[in-house]
Amino acid sequence: MKTMTSKLSRQLLCLIVATFAIIFIALGVIIPKVLMPVAEENIYNYLREPLELIESNTKTDLLNTEVGYLYIVNDSIVASENIYDIVHIRDPKVLVKKLTDDYGKFVYQHNTYYYYTIRKNAVIKVAISNDTYINHTKAKILGAILPIVLITFLSISLILIIWSGFIVRKIEKLKNKIDNIDNDDYNHKVDFEVDDEMRSLALAIEDMRISLKNQEEYRNQMYQNISHDFKTPLTVIKSYVEAVQDGVEEKDTALKVIGEQTNKLEQKVHSLLYLNKLDYLKNSKDLNIVLVDMKKILEDEVSKFKFQRKDIKFILDMDKRSKYYGTDEHWETILDNLLGNFMRYANTTIKITAKYNKIILYNDGANIDDDLLNGIFTPFRKGIKGEFGLGLSIVKKTLNMMGYDIIIKNEKKGVSFVITKGIHK
Repeated sequence: MKTMTSKLSRQLLCLIVATFAIIFIALGVIIPKVLMPVAEENIYNYLREPLELIESNTKTDLLNTEVGYLYIVNDSIVASENIYDIVHIRDPKVLVKKLTDDYGKFVYQHNTYYYYTIRKNAVIKVAISNDTYINHTKAKILGAILPIVLITFLSISLILIIWSGFIVRKIEKLKNKIDNIDNDDYNHKVDFEVDDEMRSLALAIEDMRISLKNQEEYRNQMYQNISHDFKTPLTVIKSYVEAVQDGVEEKDTALKVIGEQTNKLEQKVHSLLYLNKLDYLKNSKDLNIVLVDMKKILEDEVSKFKFQRKDIKFILDMDKRSKYYGTDEHWETILDNLLGNFMRYANTTIKITAKYNKIILYNDGANIDDDLLNGIFTPFRKGIKGEFGLGLSIVKKTLNMMGYDIIIKNEKKGVSFVITKGIHK
């Protein structure tokens, strides 16, 4: 966890340094360029205002300040005493040639100079200054902006550091929670007060922990049920083998019982393998869902089961307009499991209705207890008469894989299994 904290701290420090560098570049390079037009406009105003006060061509009338002045009448040029301190051009005529517009700037020997002229009655008055004023103006603006920016930057950095501390502590709690996800003695309570993404993540982790715990309990229960379901026929087989060895049971009788129990074991193993196969197929793109001939499939299934119990009456009612999708193999597996279940519990009647794109399988046996209806499709869940099995779980998963769903309804007399179209795969 220290490594994670260290990495986050380094990342935050790099972010702050990078932000500071961007601000420094903005203040030192970009902002001065942006401010240059404003500063130049200020210096032209600064040059124009005192120039309007000059009314004569005598040197005493010229203002001797940080700005140099020229008074031009015809070919006569009068310059202020400080003109050569400001502009390093000794010849006034050369200087005048640089003044090409009413106002502007020119560069001489790598120095920049600004000027402003007023023309009135054949008299030209010129004010000239170097870039000292404009640099001073930019420095004043930067001096005003810089403290505000630095204070703002430091405040934001402090807020980020405090906020990152909270985030790091939350991440530490989440990591500790994940490290102890299978530790029931650990305090897994989510105590994040702020309803943000971190709290949502903590709740999701808690939901996952509970789900994993339930799955673990379910697996343990399922293993116990599988062991019990497989142990019973194995115990019968073993007992009959010992009985034949001890001479207390005839071989023919023992072989018959052993064959029956072996078939049961084979069916259970086949069902378990098929259930695992369904888990693979539901994520596979190889499943070819097509329109099937449900009338033929139902008639074949009825023909298969109707001779197992001659006291059962089969009723088949279906329309030709309904359409059903899937594969013949999977629908046969579904109906085999459902009708095999019905043959054990029906009293006198099994009815199959296939209308309006829905299939209803009904038997007039006893109702199913409400306690058993909840989770009846769970593999190896103890079912009716305390039996374990995979049949209904196979039915549910196969239907879901083909885009169908199934529910069980207790009728006034009997039980209905209703297959309807769900979300297509």
